[in-house]
This record gives sequence, C-alpha cells and structure tokens, in this order.
Amino acid sequence: MRNKIRNAHRLVVKVGSALVTNNGAGLDHAALDDWARQIAALRKAGREVALVSSGAIAAGMQRLGWTRRPHEMHKLQAAAAVGQMGLVEAYEKAFSRHGLHTAQILLTHEDLADRTRYLNARSTLTTLLELGVIPIINENDTVVTDEIKFGDNDTLGALVANLIEAEALIILTDQQGLFTADPRSDPSATLIGEGRAEDRSYEAMAGGAGTGISRGGMITKIRAAQRAARSGAHTCIASGRELDPLLRVAAGEAVGTLLYASSTPLQARKQWLADHLQLAGDLIIDDGAVTALKNGRSLLPVGVIEVRGDFKRGAAVSCRSITGEEVARGLVNYSASECRRIARKPTAEIEKLLGYIDEPELIHRDNMVGR
Repeated sequence: MRNKIRNAHRLVVKVGSALVTNNGAGLDHAALDDWARQIAALRKAGREVALVSSGAIAAGMQRLGWTRRPHEMHKLQAAAAVGQMGLVEAYEKAFSRHGLHTAQILLTHEDLADRTRYLNARSTLTTLLELGVIPIINENDTVVTDEIKFGDNDTLGALVANLIEAEALIILTDQQGLFTADPRSDPSATLIGEGRAEDRSYEAMAGGAGTGISRGGMITKIRAAQRAARSGAHTCIASGRELDPLLRVAAGEAVGTLLYASSTPLQARKQWLADHLQLAGDLIIDDGAVTALKNGRSLLPVGVIEVRGDFKRGAAVSCRSITGEEVARGLVNYSASECRRIARKPTAEIEKLLGYIDEPELIHRDNMVGR
C-alpha cells in the first residue's frame, strides 16, 4: 500500500506547533530549514507540495513571554498576529536557500464554505503549485471566531488536500504514528503500520488531546485522514523528529502510520458540501425519508417532520433522523420559513402553500451527500 504515497504527484504536508516551536521554546529554525530541504528535493523530483503549518500562536506566545496558551479569543488573535510575522519570515528564508519562492495563504472556514471563495482559493493554490511556489497555509487566527474556525490544522490540512485534489496528506507530529493504545500510559501499545482511513475503530485508539502548545492530538489526525479519504487522498502520520521523514514517506518507506483511502472519491461539488464544518440548520426527517436518502433519492417535503434553524434558500443543511443521526447534508431549495410551511405536505401542494414552486424537492440528490 505504500506505493499509494510513492506515486502521489501532489502532496500536502502538515506540521504541528510542537514541532515548529520545539515544544513552545520558540521557532525551531533548524527544523524549518530541514523541512525546506526535503520539500525542495521533492520539488526537484517533479512533485508539487503545499505546506500547512501551525505555529503562529505558539511563536507569538514565545515572543510575548506567555508559557500557557490563553483561552480568550482576543489574546489568541494577538498572539497569532505577533507570531505570524516571524513564522512567515523564517519559512521564506529557509526556502530561498533552495531557490524556491513561498506564498502566505491564511484561510477561515468561511473561505471554503462560500462556493465562490472556495473556487477562488482552489484556483490560487493550484496556480501557485504550477508556478513552483510553495504555499504556506495556516488558519487566519488573527480574525477567526469560534463560529468560523477549523478547530485545528489537522482538519485544515485535510480540507486543503481535498481543495487541491492532492493524492496524499503527510502529517508530521511528535509521535511515531498511531498506536493500538496511548503509548504514554500503556507500554504494551504497538504501532499500526497501515489501515483503512475509513476504519472507525481507530478513533478509540487515538488517545486524548494534544499538548498545551497544540490544539489537536491523535484523534484530530485520525479524523483528518477520514476527511481526506473522501477525495481519495491517502494520509501518513509520522514523526517529524526522525531522519528525513518527508523524503522517506514520499519514497514509500514504512515510516509512521499509513491510513489509505479505499472508497471512491466524491464528485468535486459533493466534496465541497461534505467539507462544511458548520451548517445553517437541520431538517428532521421520518423513517421513510431516511430510507430514501440512504438509497440515493432526493428529499421531498412530505418526509420532513421538523425544521430547525433560520436559513436562506441555497444554504447547507443537515438531514437528521428522529434519533438525531445525520443521514445526509445538502443545499436546500427553500428558506427555513418556507420549509416549515410545506413540511409533511405532498409536492403537489407546494405552489398552493407558497404561491410559487421553485423545485419539487427540498433537496435534490445531485446537491446532497450522505454521511
């Protein structure tokens, strides 16, 4: 299975805060230089690489003399603003030694949730890659709020992999990979060499959250692999402190944990829809509608029991069973108030109830993706 990474032409590399800042001691310039050297070698071999880098907040904390990550949003944003300057400058210097240009890309979830901005981000990134520029991507922590944040850069790495249709996502961390249990507390834990990204049993093995410097942990990396697999990208989780981890993973060596994608990639539009982290509302549907959606059918008004939230026509909403299970999500053809008026009613009554009929379905199957 390692040839899935060896044959990948377009790669996304994600490095975490603990590695970038040497566990919060400040920017680890030696590590950045080493990653730049390895990525330059991959570029020379004809491969395209986008780099998702944490570290702005951690670097800002170090510059400001803070030893613990704050919880207040305004302090996090201030730390990000201070740290981002040093982070980008360090990467620019590291890559320039190999004759490579870099580009700073700061994203929020709103940039990817809006279809037009999503396509613009995709176009910019793919153009940079074609020009041989290394995009340095991070969450825009200086303006982000709880409502629009990705939550961690493992998730962002997966979303970028989907966005640019990368074949592989390499996540460098301070652990060797995924173990059968948390090796910090269970000495009998063994490293998992490879497995299916869609295997949900790995979540139980992932252990707890990350360090006081990082936001994630192994669980976010497992979920990132699951997300990346939707577009057919394979994920390798490996230690960034081993010798030449990027080159060895890219060469197909048995380094870290390979979580390979085994399902058919979603169509581009459905992939964009699946990657929505925040939804505008919920449609609670009956058992008949659940069966219909699982069989690839459209959602009709008659199958809707309850409408939750306040959303406009064209918004992304979740379709949930009576028990709360998310069955699908899609782009709704009517606003929340209109959905409430036509819920439980046959399609033939839509025009009489609303005074017009736009579409016979609440959500067409072409604008829907199952969960």
